[in-house]
Amino acid sequence: EDGPRPSALARLGLKVAHPEAAHPLLEKLGALPATPRAVLRTPQVRAAVAESLEGDGYALRDDAPDAEELAELVLTLVRDADLAPGDEPWLGALALPDEDGELSPAGELVLPGGEFASVMREGELAAVDEEWAGRWGEQPLAACGVLARFTLVRATDVVLDPDELEPRDSDFAEPDDAGLLDAVDVWCEDVLDRLPEGPVPPVATEITAVRDLDLVDDDRWPEALALLSRPPLRDALTQPVRVLLPDGTTESVRPYTAWWLRGHPVLDGRRPAGLRAASGDALLAGLYDEVDAAGFDDALVLRALGVRTTAAALLDEPGGAAELLDRLADPDREVSTRHLHALYGLLAGLDPDEVTLPDELRAVTDGMVEVVDARDALVADAPDLLPFATGRPLLPVAPALAARLAELLQVGRLSEAVRVSPAGEGVEYPVPDAVRELLGDGVPASYREHEELLADGVELDWHLTPSGVLHAATLEGVAAGLAWAAGQWPRRFEVAALLEDLSRTAELARDRWFD
Repeated sequence: EDGPRPSALARLGLKVAHPEAAHPLLEKLGALPATPRAVLRTPQVRAAVAESLEGDGYALRDDAPDAEELAELVLTLVRDADLAPGDEPWLGALALPDEDGELSPAGELVLPGGEFASVMREGELAAVDEEWAGRWGEQPLAACGVLARFTLVRATDVVLDPDELEPRDSDFAEPDDAGLLDAVDVWCEDVLDRLPEGPVPPVATEITAVRDLDLVDDDRWPEALALLSRPPLRDALTQPVRVLLPDGTTESVRPYTAWWLRGHPVLDGRRPAGLRAASGDALLAGLYDEVDAAGFDDALVLRALGVRTTAAALLDEPGGAAELLDRLADPDREVSTRHLHALYGLLAGLDPDEVTLPDELRAVTDGMVEVVDARDALVADAPDLLPFATGRPLLPVAPALAARLAELLQVGRLSEAVRVSPAGEGVEYPVPDAVRELLGDGVPASYREHEELLADGVELDWHLTPSGVLHAATLEGVAAGLAWAAGQWPRRFEVAALLEDLSRTAELARDRWFD
């Protein structure tokens, strides 16, 4: 079908030159070329669209088109101009026939069979008349504001004042109206709570957010989340909002879309924030309730929703360390010694200034994992002193991270809390060359062997004094002490094998090719 005839445009009050009179000179005299986009932007067409719900008062001519004729004319122009949704927001006021045969603004209708209609709660919005939808298709209807897909709001320099974030008084939805977002004032208040107070409200330099999330059917969230996880909607979910503070500095805050989804039961009927993806990091197993996130393999989207995927990603988030420590301090949450060891290792890598000190910690006391007063906990940093740790709550962590964890959590270390002196001097023996070659420069030159090693009445296999002297009563104790002194604790069993049979030196050296 060709574009609207000049006679149809004339019925809107437009003066259209006869085709035979068209000449470049007319443009020099002020005439506009009658391209579809140019015609759409004329005051006459805009006025007709604005008043299309009110009858025929938009034109002074007796033969002005009725509402349906006007809709046909405008849709033809929109189609021929190849407009995209949001190009001309005022088209949202165009009256179109709905599913009940009534006229409704295009911006308040959904496209039957469209993506948004497939996830929308029944009865929230009327649909465009089926015959009209089938005849015109998605492009011109969506360009007129009909909801075919989720719609983005893009706004710049938004003053974060909850009292000001109201929808604008307009006959159509404007694409930069942040007030159209459901509960955006609550999001704003939440953002302000996380920012330092200032004399004037901060400004969000750019907000990109998804509209109409509150219209989604509770049973359609799997499909809706799949749509939201695809570009261009994905950025609204995953990209932080940059906020300019009154002092000229900037902060990044959680985007509106992610904030809204976190607070609603959109994932398996539950709020996603605080859940753990069943296929996620096993280190978090027991600390979070699991949710089946099958089909959502985009870790960044899951993270934006607040679903915990990995411990490292959790600790990267603002407040992540406090959340993890809080979970660890919950006695109803289960965590194994092995996982606790790994989690404390991750925590030890954080900046102490960014971690709020907890009142309680998860520790291992006599082999049992339990929650204890943080003041009683000790970082386990000396394996030879474990016989003196009976009844003491210990924080397990890799040796290289022990000092950092103690500083981070402001707790003591086992090596500081327990000071012992071995009874007797023992017999001094040199460390075999094969062992020295295996362990490197840090290994002591000798060790002192005891028939029985006692320290403060407690029998030990080995003990390394603060001055670096190794005392041991068993072959395994010698191996462990030498490996510990050299910073090669995982090699203790290999050292024991060498001490037991030095003829295996070449064999064990060859095996180290595959370390």
